[in-house]
Amino acid sequence: MKVTAVFDIGKTNKKFFLFDKNYQEVFKEYIRFDPVEDDDGDPCEDLEAIEAWMKKIFNQVCSKSKFKIQALNFSAYGASFVHIGADGKPVAPLYDYLKPAPRDLFDSFYQKYGGTSKLCRETASPDLGFLNSGLQLYCLKHRKPEIFEKVKWSLHLPQYLSYLFTGNPISDYTSIGCHTTLWNFEKQDYHEWVYRESINDILPPLVNTDASVLRKFQSRQIKVGVGIHDSSAALLPYIRADQKPFLLVSTGTWSIALNGFSKDQLSDDDLEHDCLNYLRIHGQPVRACRLFLGHEYRTQVINLHQHFNKTYGYHRDVVFDREFFNKLKSDPALKFRFEHIDQQRAAPESTDFSTFKTFEQALHQLVWELVELQVQCIRRAMGGTPIKKIYIDGGFADNDLFVQMLAHHFQGYKLRTTKSPLGSALGAAIVTSKPELNKKFLKKKYAMKKPV
Repeated sequence: MKVTAVFDIGKTNKKFFLFDKNYQEVFKEYIRFDPVEDDDGDPCEDLEAIEAWMKKIFNQVCSKSKFKIQALNFSAYGASFVHIGADGKPVAPLYDYLKPAPRDLFDSFYQKYGGTSKLCRETASPDLGFLNSGLQLYCLKHRKPEIFEKVKWSLHLPQYLSYLFTGNPISDYTSIGCHTTLWNFEKQDYHEWVYRESINDILPPLVNTDASVLRKFQSRQIKVGVGIHDSSAALLPYIRADQKPFLLVSTGTWSIALNGFSKDQLSDDDLEHDCLNYLRIHGQPVRACRLFLGHEYRTQVINLHQHFNKTYGYHRDVVFDREFFNKLKSDPALKFRFEHIDQQRAAPESTDFSTFKTFEQALHQLVWELVELQVQCIRRAMGGTPIKKIYIDGGFADNDLFVQMLAHHFQGYKLRTTKSPLGSALGAAIVTSKPELNKKFLKKKYAMKKPV
């Protein structure tokens, strides 16, 4: 059987998939790794363990006569660099993008290069600390010069995964355009500061994300892709299959509202509310707005289980209750104090769980407050684009409360939930083969349905 192989490396789960010629999943393997410590004592990925697992599982599958791998590609989260030296080996840990940022250094950086507002607007990147991966390079140069001097190339994680199998150091648009503060969206080139700091010297050649090279593995020629940022990978099948303007809400740890049809410039207000631009596989901009939805939801759900003495997982069986919802609409007071979402909202100083009579009532309140923020996020991502269709994929597509409450706000839109746990992996597979897709493909692969 001829197959396409994809490594999908998330923050939590590391996955390996095989897809047949019809993009049906025929093999999968999931694994998790405990974090290790970087050279500052902060948690980071165990890069050696990930590499060893990838090479092991790939060699195992290559040796199976049942599967004939034709192509290999990689999807991974962004805002993360692997720094390699002249010998091709990493010279530093894979620093976590949630690592505490040196605020004094970053403040001086923005002051040096025209001010926060100007630089954020030109690079379409809000000030996000180490989530601005370009500033990781700036920090490395100025705070760890002994490491920086050893760096031959700095590769974003998806491209480093490709490098492991090709030996070719490259950069791609989807990673460079992912709130890195590296790219000047008006000039369609690296920002001036990148050249003035000579950061461009350690960034490999930039290629389109659908580029590939042939490599021989166990006497077999395999087309190897250059890797793709996971949010861009999730958007790709929709972009290929639906040519009319739509918005994709890709949900998970982060919920990212993606608009690949926008022509709007980002305003200072947009940037202050976590609205930014990504790049598509050939460098076209994608207007996006992010919300730490899944992370906040999980934190609060754990708190609810503890307060109501429920076994974790009870929340998955709670169904949408119209009576609860109508009460929420009539009394929209905020009752949750969020721990991971920094939004301007008239929230209480702390969450008083005693105000809730039942777990179900509390969960409806929680989801309603999160949906209110999600609606703001969606509308910012829409901007001035004439959108009338919204796709929801990822973990929250199965959350009945979330979908029903969101549908309430967008009654004049075609809102479709899609059930495909393969979003970013499938996008990575598709980008290597460049198939012609249509709406039937979405309906078949993503099991789309309209909320009741």
